[in-house]
Amino acid sequence: MTDDRALVLFSGGQDSTVCLAWALDRFSHVETAGFDYGQRHRVELECRGRVVEALRARFPRWSAKLGVDHMIDLRSLGAISDTALTREAAIAFEKGGLPNTFVPGRNLLFFTYAGALAYRRDLKRLVGGMCETDYSGYPDCRDDTLKALQVALTLGMDRRLVIDTPLMWRDKPATWRLAEDLGGQSLVELILEETHSCYLGDRTRRHDWGYGCGTCPACALRANGWRAYAA
Repeated sequence: MTDDRALVLFSGGQDSTVCLAWALDRFSHVETAGFDYGQRHRVELECRGRVVEALRARFPRWSAKLGVDHMIDLRSLGAISDTALTREAAIAFEKGGLPNTFVPGRNLLFFTYAGALAYRRDLKRLVGGMCETDYSGYPDCRDDTLKALQVALTLGMDRRLVIDTPLMWRDKPATWRLAEDLGGQSLVELILEETHSCYLGDRTRRHDWGYGCGTCPACALRANGWRAYAA
């Protein structure tokens, strides 16, 4: 297993698209993995293909590095989850302080399945867009969680796996700047037009920062980050 082959957890959103560009800029071979977990905003799964096609067409230096895309069925997670991301429910905060958009175990399962796939595909590095700088407090996005998971996966697979989280200490304005550094305005425009962040799955309204309802936490975070970046 070489250190130059990566698997990106790719949802079709802003953060995972920036992470995909980051991986393509660094590694010789990059594959992608998406997860269908019965998410309410499953329109993101449709965006994934358009983003990959656009990356291939607009960035020839990355096209040859971009390998197979894998779609993993995790709808059983949605079946046991009672969250605002897996059913029709108003987004609110729970008594414990977490928003009801938190899907327990989601990232733990994502990386475990990705690790199993990486083992079979001879891919050493797992890349995810988790961030602890401006996020909703999800415990499975924390740096400590993912470092512990990297150790567990390496021990459990008996093969060294590395979890890379290039956005962990970047806020949303810095994420937009990273996109510009990696792919210029062409990548920024691709993210604006083709990626999806809105928790409600709204692709009917186009804002200066992209598509979305404009009111859910994901839209608010993306919009505020864009305005700070563009100012």
